[in-house]
Amino acid sequence: MKKTVLLVVLCCLASITATAQDKNDAIWKDINGVRDVTLDSLAKANQARPVSGLSRKGNNPVLFLVGNSTMRNGTLGNGNNGQWGWGYYEHLFFDQNKITVENHALGGTSPRTFYNMLWKPVLEGVRSGDYVVLELGHNDNGPIDENRARSSYKSPKSNGGPYDKYLIEDSTVVTIKENGRVETVYTFGGYMRRFVNEIRAKGATPILLTLTPRKAYEESDTNKVDRKLTTFTPWIKAMAEELHTPFIDLNDISATKLEKYGKRKAAYHFFGDKIHSSAFGARMNAASFAEGLDACTNPQVAGLKACLIQDMVHPKSVLETHPDWVVTKAKKNTAKKKPRVFLAGDSTGKNADKDPNGMWGWGSQAATVFDGEKCTFVNCAKAGRSTRTFLAEGRWDEIYNSLEPGDYVLLQFGHNDIGGIDKPKERGVIATAADTCHVYKMESDGRYEVIYSFGWYLKKFIEDTREKGATPILLSLTPRNEWPKGKVERRNDSYGRWYRQVVEETGVDFVDIHNITADALDEMGKEAAAAMFNHDHTHTSLAGAQLNCKSLAKGLKAIKHPLAKLLRKKIKK
Repeated sequence: MKKTVLLVVLCCLASITATAQDKNDAIWKDINGVRDVTLDSLAKANQARPVSGLSRKGNNPVLFLVGNSTMRNGTLGNGNNGQWGWGYYEHLFFDQNKITVENHALGGTSPRTFYNMLWKPVLEGVRSGDYVVLELGHNDNGPIDENRARSSYKSPKSNGGPYDKYLIEDSTVVTIKENGRVETVYTFGGYMRRFVNEIRAKGATPILLTLTPRKAYEESDTNKVDRKLTTFTPWIKAMAEELHTPFIDLNDISATKLEKYGKRKAAYHFFGDKIHSSAFGARMNAASFAEGLDACTNPQVAGLKACLIQDMVHPKSVLETHPDWVVTKAKKNTAKKKPRVFLAGDSTGKNADKDPNGMWGWGSQAATVFDGEKCTFVNCAKAGRSTRTFLAEGRWDEIYNSLEPGDYVLLQFGHNDIGGIDKPKERGVIATAADTCHVYKMESDGRYEVIYSFGWYLKKFIEDTREKGATPILLSLTPRNEWPKGKVERRNDSYGRWYRQVVEETGVDFVDIHNITADALDEMGKEAAAAMFNHDHTHTSLAGAQLNCKSLAKGLKAIKHPLAKLLRKKIKK
């Protein structure tokens, strides 16, 4: 029985909607036009939320995360709507042997609703030495006494401050129109003071964060993220100053990144609307918090900073973490810094590369065509990887974090990309060059993942490379030892077409290794060409790996690419 759950259609056009939960559904309609099924299904949500303090290891501290859907999205928080909160990824930046991270956020909540409905059980698990992050404000809007009733009170009082009506200590009593419940409603500042004071009463440390940025740009500068949409930034900063709490401007850190990315890349950091993040955006915001914490000089967070994994906050270069991936080694030191040539690909680029009679990836033989005195060739390819898994496993990030202006990146994928998407191996992508994506449920463990197209992943790698000032070069996949009608197989109607569509859209330089090598194999004939492969119809022998290297060199020369200047003057035929 097919178990694939297709939840969202086009990634950039996805619209998250939900059916009515009960007769009071209208009460929970979102003032922002975004339907986050949370408070009306609180019991279900609480089944997925952690028990406060349960993650604690011995006497180690716990980092508690308190916020809304930008921190923890959806009723179950499992990404089944294609949206993720940054709290899902925050534990990756902390040493779990020193501290554990608990995400107590819930979508749709404001300071008022979180304090009234969720805060007490969270506070019960807080101990002396713990840390509590507060990122609240996205939902502090709408009528004060109806339609979800989550807005804080705007006071008529003033001490002459610019934000007094929001921050001054004041309250009012309201009757909720839909159910007749009587409630005392405080100002935004009133709620934040209560959170902070109650955290400190437990001996823990509160940390105030500004809100995650939205996908919106200034009218006067359409490349600059509109930070004015997040009017809570000055309020939160004022509260941090008043209460002497650590303060991290998450909004500015992430907005600065989005501006650097450019609009196309920034767009896929959101999913479904301009507020909620995709897995990319959630991971970015999680990193922004860790980076902001690392840069924070407030002594109250010194202990928490000591729990950060510095290699996550400040990623090292591939050359530092994997020196054995370097293929070309210079015989002598050169005064001028050499460009690096990185290869991202699969087993046809990097295999066992040991047994003379075994399987070899052509990247292992790069020194036969590239001059080690002119460049450093770094083989980052990995057997069995598709564009999707190369990205998901962090292998692309290793390259991305290593890139410097003047470097080159060779991109060669295809052999593992078209196959099962949610079935075993779970490495397939959508078979098109067009930008599209869907949410799938994986059969292996039931997790949800947004899967993009073959062309989308390639375009991401290309754009990321250019963002760093490096040069991407797209390579077609190596041919297989298949001979329909007496000629070696050519996949120009599928991969070949997709590669060229990507080239047309991005203007990326393209070397058609597939057809260059195929031409050489045809010239050899089927029997002689068999020696170029080993074990199966896909993987090459040592001789086959060297043949593909020569095809790359031939292709670079044919298009007169600057990288051709880094080739050896004499390449063995």
